[in-house]
Amino acid sequence: MASGKRRRTPAAGGPPHAAKRFRRNFRWERVALEPYKLRSAGAGEFAGASRQVIAGNRGEPIKFELRYFELEPGGFTSLERHRHCHVIVGLRGRGRVTIGTLEHRVAPFDAIYVAPHQPHQVRADGRTHFGFFCIVDRERDRPRPVEG
Repeated sequence: MASGKRRRTPAAGGPPHAAKRFRRNFRWERVALEPYKLRSAGAGEFAGASRQVIAGNRGEPIKFELRYFELEPGGFTSLERHRHCHVIVGLRGRGRVTIGTLEHRVAPFDAIYVAPHQPHQVRADGRTHFGFFCIVDRERDRPRPVEG
């Protein structure tokens, strides 16, 4: 390499990559772009949502996952509840997080705590994408849809 720096890759069965560099369009290297969730009976309604799991699903010895979700304009997550808590941190655009009967507007770097068993939903607000980090327990219960 011209810069004199060597890229290291983990050996088979070795530790995961420590660095996952940010790329344009809110993507990280070596991180798969995944659907928000798979549609199935009882999954709850959602639209225009994707996710990337940045840390916590590749053998790192940590008890949480750092995930990046992105909602297209008009996109939203399912209205759901579960036993685990999580934290949402706005990163790009504007959104709204409904927790119970309260609605919170979210801008970049705002943080929202979602307590266990609280019905919640995230929506893009406006004509741009809304992207946010979600920090959650790696081992957690499955979400349960909430009747709207």
